[in-house]
Amino acid sequence: MWTRLKALIVKELLAVLRDPRGRVILVAPPLVQLLVFAFAATLEVRNVDVAVLDQDAGRWSGELVHRLEGSPTFDEVIRVESPSALRGLIDRQRVIAGLLIGPDFSRGIEGKGAADLQMILDGRRSNTAQIVAGYLTGIVEGLGADAAARSDAAGVLVVPRNWFNPNLNFQWFMVPNLVAAIALMIGLIVTALSVARERELGTFDQLMVSPLRTHEILIGKLVPPMLIGLFHITLYVAAAILVFGVPLRGSLLSLYGSALFFLAAVVGVGLFISALSSTQQQAILGAFLFMVPAMLLSGFATPIENMPEWLQPLTNLNPLRHFLVVVRGVFLKDLPVREVASNTIPLALIAGATLSAAAWLFRRRLE
Repeated sequence: MWTRLKALIVKELLAVLRDPRGRVILVAPPLVQLLVFAFAATLEVRNVDVAVLDQDAGRWSGELVHRLEGSPTFDEVIRVESPSALRGLIDRQRVIAGLLIGPDFSRGIEGKGAADLQMILDGRRSNTAQIVAGYLTGIVEGLGADAAARSDAAGVLVVPRNWFNPNLNFQWFMVPNLVAAIALMIGLIVTALSVARERELGTFDQLMVSPLRTHEILIGKLVPPMLIGLFHITLYVAAAILVFGVPLRGSLLSLYGSALFFLAAVVGVGLFISALSSTQQQAILGAFLFMVPAMLLSGFATPIENMPEWLQPLTNLNPLRHFLVVVRGVFLKDLPVREVASNTIPLALIAGATLSAAAWLFRRRLE
């Protein structure tokens, strides 16, 4: 029995290790996952930007701004000159929070009135916003304690205001994210298995020698997953509104227009993976290898600004990152068409690059 078991075990190991692609799959994906999880999957909040509108320009408001600039948590403290500029930075998600220091802040902190200070948070990223609110509150309270120690100054009461999600309902943050994330998962798996399945069944070679041209095969492989993806997006949007009560403040036309390019990018990645794979097992592993980093590098769970600076530019190659901005904006605010377009253009570029690469691999099969 032991001899037979030894022979079977050796045979299985050789079957895996003799395949060059199998050896790559055994080594490369774990290393990639290790790097991505180590650098991107962090629950810390750092390297974030905040905006400050200082209408006081007094002693204590200046001290508060200096303490914010000296905090290691914040990467940049952006000083603005008007409430509209502060609103614009939060609307565009340039900053996670803003402090509006009223004209009587220094007078109030010295005990001669109410310290006028307002904290505005981006409720679309509820978890991150609450952590940043804790940091800001600690800095402000520390300032008030130092002022009270020097004189009979009064403390500072900070009351945060959350825009776009005033009740900090976690489902308002999570459900729009899931609309994009599940569409990515379904579209990627369906497409990645397409060519690999036909290759295993032996019908792919028949397809390549048929009268169909390469671009016709590509379109035929592109349309069905996109239709399935649009069906799932419609289902999830309806569930978000009717079941979870997430408000839809933007335009459905903008959402679906961007979704077409997002699904085209996802299908392009799936076709590229499928064209490289010889078996369905390899296609599934390839889809998994792309999907997990795509989720982590999209801002779905952890803010992109928390990631190392060398890693942040790579997130621009991730279609999920751009579509998440559109989905959140359409649901929780009336995202302007210009902002939708600025996040849709990268999706179109990614779709063009991945579909072109897949078409090139198909042509190599014909040669």
